[in-house]
Amino acid sequence: MKKKLAFAAALLAASVLSGMANAKTLVYCSEASPANFDPGTTTGGNDFDASSRTVYSRLVEFKHGGTEVEPGLADKWEISDDGLVYTFHLHPGVKFQTTDYFKPTRDLNADDVVFSFDRQFNKANPWNGDKYLPNLTWDYYTGMDMPKYVAKWEKVDDLTVKLTLTEPNAPMLANLGMDFASIVSKEYADQLEKSGKMADFSTKPIGTGPFQFVDYQLDSVIRYAAHPDYFKGKEKIDDLVFAITPDATARIQKVLAGECDIAPYPNPADIGTIKANKDVTLMDQAGLNIGYMSYNTTIPPLDKPEVRHALNQAIDRESLIKSLFQDAGATPAENLIPPTMWSWNKDVKADAYNPDAAKKVLEAAGLKEIQLWASDRVRPYNPNFQRAAELIQADWAKVGVKAEIVNYEWTKYRSEGKKKDRPGAFQIGWTGDNGDPDNFFATLFACSAIGVSNYSSWCDKDFEDLIQKAKKTSDQAERSKLYGEAQVVFQKQAPAFLLAHSQVYAVVRKNVSGFMMDPLGIHRFDGVDKAE
Repeated sequence: MKKKLAFAAALLAASVLSGMANAKTLVYCSEASPANFDPGTTTGGNDFDASSRTVYSRLVEFKHGGTEVEPGLADKWEISDDGLVYTFHLHPGVKFQTTDYFKPTRDLNADDVVFSFDRQFNKANPWNGDKYLPNLTWDYYTGMDMPKYVAKWEKVDDLTVKLTLTEPNAPMLANLGMDFASIVSKEYADQLEKSGKMADFSTKPIGTGPFQFVDYQLDSVIRYAAHPDYFKGKEKIDDLVFAITPDATARIQKVLAGECDIAPYPNPADIGTIKANKDVTLMDQAGLNIGYMSYNTTIPPLDKPEVRHALNQAIDRESLIKSLFQDAGATPAENLIPPTMWSWNKDVKADAYNPDAAKKVLEAAGLKEIQLWASDRVRPYNPNFQRAAELIQADWAKVGVKAEIVNYEWTKYRSEGKKKDRPGAFQIGWTGDNGDPDNFFATLFACSAIGVSNYSSWCDKDFEDLIQKAKKTSDQAERSKLYGEAQVVFQKQAPAFLLAHSQVYAVVRKNVSGFMMDPLGIHRFDGVDKAE
């Protein structure tokens, strides 16, 4: 009998080990640590990769590799003739993830949808402020002007939600496909509030997405497992690992060595080596992005457009782009939006390199010193902030302006840069979230985005009037005309130095299938498979 039991135990152990061996693990070399795992509170692409695009779902989703929305948690929706009321019908039977720290007792319903948005604007909601997280801001919700346009969210029944607007908003449906609009669990939030552990909501996420959170080793590794009850079907990948690797060359070396399966944002200098390796595929596409440098337009003499134009003219942009992007490729930015986006104004041109003219203006303005900010991270729109700062510093020195380079790590860099009294010039950039021009113009330079994502603290009445009018009509030709005029105002006022629209790359091992690049800068792992 004992021999039989021993044999049975050995057989069971062998079976378990065999199952573990057959589990598919995908390792993604990510470029930065997430600020946290709550997509409503974060703004970085790496934050969203680690939370929204793995753990959560939205009412509408963007199709893989495109900007068109398709059903997500909402199977269908209707929009009233006046454009003020959106009615969403939720997919039945959507399961929240079950983990060792949360056991859901019900499926997703309208209460979760209403709560997900209410917490982002309702000051009376206990999840809106410092009771949840210190110094909490809802940058995307505010930056997208949602407080202005949303009158109310309301539950019609368990599977029906109604959104009422204060006035028509043409980009609204696309906005709801963005990461900040991820739907969270009200039941989980209620449990944490009752237990006094509200901060866990941002460190131990619960959603309805394709993968569920397992654990996070700070600045090192994030582990996920396939959500077995995902409403679109369990993923082929069993385990998803984020290996956090800030150094771009180290990321690519890990992929070439087989330690990682996918890595984004290679160094331009590594492109040739990658192309020569037969074990990997170099994926690329034109990025829906912009690299730029914001001037704080509230601090003299940067409050004068002629000074900002002169600083732009002092930069040898062509040489700067060649040095930064090398063989990776980038298109000089004439406008805030890339030329692949509708409403791009071909008649608007960025400031031309003219150091002699620049020097006269800057001397007359008495500008002798300036702060020039640079982060430690690689971004698709700027592969080397520090190198860019050094080259700009050298150009400005030629016209008599001494630039002090200010460095911070990525998370602190953005938080410090948002401060309204931040001096000098701040390197930053943007990858479009939804394919609509509003996502560039309003998100980055609307008056309401000051202190959020408007790093120039720039509020211009003419520009503001044009972009607000463009939101109110669904006529794309009229919207294009208004955005075209807004680009003229932007160029005239020069709140920023426009650098480039970059080509975007990802390195993928050839045994990986189903991974797609996305113009919105999204790294998604649903639908991905791996041959062992």
